[in-house]
Amino acid sequence: MSDTVKQVKITETVLRDAHQSLMATRMTSENMIPALEMLDSIGYHSLEAWGGATFDACLRFLDEDPWHRLRIIRDHVKNTKLQMLFRGQNILGYRHYADDVVEYFVQKSIANGIDIIRIFDALNDPRNLRTSINAAKREGGHVQAAISYTTSPVHTSEFFAQYAKQLEEMGADSICIKDMAGLLTPYAAYELVTALKQTVSLPIQLHTHYTSGLASMTILKAVEAGVDVVDTALSPFSLGTSQAPTEAIVAALRGTEYDTGLSLESLDGLTKYFTGLREKYLAEGLIDPTVLKVDVNALIYQVPGGMLSNLISQLKNAGKSELLGAVLEEVPRVRADAGYPPLVTPSSQIVGTQAVMNVLLGQRYERVTKEFKGLIKGEYGKTPMPIDPELRHSILGDEEPITCRPADLIAPELDRARSEILQYLTQDEDVLSYALFEQVALKFFEKRKMRTYGLDATTSDPKRGIHSV
Repeated sequence: MSDTVKQVKITETVLRDAHQSLMATRMTSENMIPALEMLDSIGYHSLEAWGGATFDACLRFLDEDPWHRLRIIRDHVKNTKLQMLFRGQNILGYRHYADDVVEYFVQKSIANGIDIIRIFDALNDPRNLRTSINAAKREGGHVQAAISYTTSPVHTSEFFAQYAKQLEEMGADSICIKDMAGLLTPYAAYELVTALKQTVSLPIQLHTHYTSGLASMTILKAVEAGVDVVDTALSPFSLGTSQAPTEAIVAALRGTEYDTGLSLESLDGLTKYFTGLREKYLAEGLIDPTVLKVDVNALIYQVPGGMLSNLISQLKNAGKSELLGAVLEEVPRVRADAGYPPLVTPSSQIVGTQAVMNVLLGQRYERVTKEFKGLIKGEYGKTPMPIDPELRHSILGDEEPITCRPADLIAPELDRARSEILQYLTQDEDVLSYALFEQVALKFFEKRKMRTYGLDATTSDPKRGIHSV
């Protein structure tokens, strides 16, 4: 145990990953607002409130401007740092974007209120983090560089420690172990945190999911190894594919040398509020009971919560829900074929969709998605292990694989995007919404334009000031 153990800090995920994991990111800003000032009063290290799938969901499903949501949260949260999840060169989308889009998105995220940007790459390819890390440093944001945790023949504690060292040298202010599928076991967590503490001189944060039932135990062992911050979710939106319960972790550490300093009594009002919200969403059918239970098979299949709900949805739409077991067995085989990428957005969706296709068609790789072909080609970066040459040739034919940083092949995109939506622009940030999600953003802009002067509660006011950090 470290001699320099400090009070463990808590990042609350209820505004982002908790509802992303349990209900496909459908919590509305309207439902968040009553809790924001209470959340701000608790004494959290940070609130994870934006990024990830929230941006897409706001535009696609909730008819909300994601930038307006961020400003609303910042208006109500005066004392606590706001944190977002950022997919490196993928930003918040599902492909690599040009450097000018990445840089502008980081600039606007911080200008609108984000303090901490957790930046990760699905393949742990440091080349895909360079632009976003540099941009966040330039804008004065805190760069939390994340390790996409997984297990495979190549992913060892030594591998991750050396990757963390690279991230430190690239300018990271802290390191996050991002265990998106709940694969990190308690003693592996102790070993990994110890290795990181011995290799880098940065604060270490742990993000894990309850999917496999291990999260609370894993957090405790990470705490004993000296982890500085842990991610938790208020109990009504915890467990299942979400995080460990905030209240339980606070209680477990209370009175010890690791005491979080948070009060169970002060959390009670939030627990009651989000309990009511959970009941509402359950009644509306937005929370799928499948994602609420522990699934120890996650340790075998390595399927994170968001990916599991996507697989269930794809099979339900195809009228083949009974094939979920076969798809879960196919996922690790496809992953091995693809060079053992960690299963996190976008690689989780890419591998998962290909696994569904393989099972539905009854023949492996009879049809290959454009995205899976791109993964094999190197469009997303360097895979942890090389692709089998025969499989690569069967999928690519005579096409040459990409060996450079993929974004080096992408021409600047901002000016073109701006020119295409001049009639819809009401704020600078609109160009970024369009650059990431063209068709989805256009539909949103059209609906917004039809509202009377944009005075609807879900519409951003272009004359409104924005926050500096």
